[in-house]
Amino acid sequence: MITKTAIERLIDKGVRIPNPSSVFIGEDVDPDRISGQGVILHPGTRILGEKTLIMAGSTIGYEAPVTLDNTMVGPDTSLKGGFFQDAVFAGRNVFGSGAHVRGGTILEEQASAAHTVGLKQTILFPFVTLGSLINFCDILMAGGTSRKDHSEVGSSYIHFNYTPNQDKATPSMLGNVHQGVMLNQRPVFLGGQGGLVGPCRLAFGTVTAAGTICRRDELRPDRIVFGGALKDGSIPRKEGVYTNAKKIYEVNCEYIAGLISLMNWYRHVRSRFVSDPLSDKLHQGMTDTLQVCIDERIKRLGAFCGKLEGSRKILISRAKGEVTESIRIHDAIIKKWPDVQAVLISETGHDYSAGLPEPFLDAVNGDTGYIETIKGLDGATAALGSDWLRTIEQTIMEKVKL
Repeated sequence: MITKTAIERLIDKGVRIPNPSSVFIGEDVDPDRISGQGVILHPGTRILGEKTLIMAGSTIGYEAPVTLDNTMVGPDTSLKGGFFQDAVFAGRNVFGSGAHVRGGTILEEQASAAHTVGLKQTILFPFVTLGSLINFCDILMAGGTSRKDHSEVGSSYIHFNYTPNQDKATPSMLGNVHQGVMLNQRPVFLGGQGGLVGPCRLAFGTVTAAGTICRRDELRPDRIVFGGALKDGSIPRKEGVYTNAKKIYEVNCEYIAGLISLMNWYRHVRSRFVSDPLSDKLHQGMTDTLQVCIDERIKRLGAFCGKLEGSRKILISRAKGEVTESIRIHDAIIKKWPDVQAVLISETGHDYSAGLPEPFLDAVNGDTGYIETIKGLDGATAALGSDWLRTIEQTIMEKVKL
């Protein structure tokens, strides 16, 4: 008996493959996880990994070859060219050619990117739009209400996520989770030819002028941030010293708390919109990928805390016997980290569904699509959901405060 190849099985179920000899399907790929409805695999497509999922209406490789490795592609998504590994696209996403998208990346519905964009450990809420020539790793971006009113990152932008002390305790949150999921907030705009130095927090409605390198938090909404190049100069530098340890610790904890609240949102709200086996697999992929993001942030924060002992010794040598505020902060973080780590790991699995208000649950019954339902919530009902998520974040922050 002759067994059909994976490509033959896909063609039989309705997948369009204009040039089958130019498409590679790995042995571990499950053809049942690829929809036969409106899916197109253009020449040069390589599909790998047992977790890979392609839902109805998706187009792969229209502009250039594409490699999908354990990547989940939601409905009506177009990945035009590049490399995608361990990422999740919730649906109706567009990503231009030259992509380099790696693990811990989630693009929620209608989030998009133009050509030559690199992402890793990145979460984009619905409608967020990235221009071209962007490196945007270790970041969560929310804001906006529709495709005509969305958060955007201008072309040639970078999130600086690696420090001279060789750590990545640098996640930045643009907007926040508890309000951002309601799709009713002012967009964030990051002007092109600019950058953001992590870890950093920007409020909804923030605009950074083109060419600006943003180095500080802006927690006041609806502000314009601008600035030119630094003045020329050269000053002594001692490797391994952290002069802003408290901010780094607190921003990382707030980021993790936000991700944990988002996990509860995925588990108890998004789950209500699962309607078929493939959407169930997509939802599971989103929660699994979010867990990867949480684990990564705890790991990176732990590495930072581990370096504080060396920083503390340098600060003590400089202080000549005086116990400065910076030294006290170092001591507090070093002492508290083992307990904080245990709390963060425990909170990741904690079920906060008991706090969900019944009126909110009644309003998100899954009878219509996710975007349509959330956008259709009235202000009072949306506030109930936001308050629930904010309570999760505050509960966690209370447990880890210095």
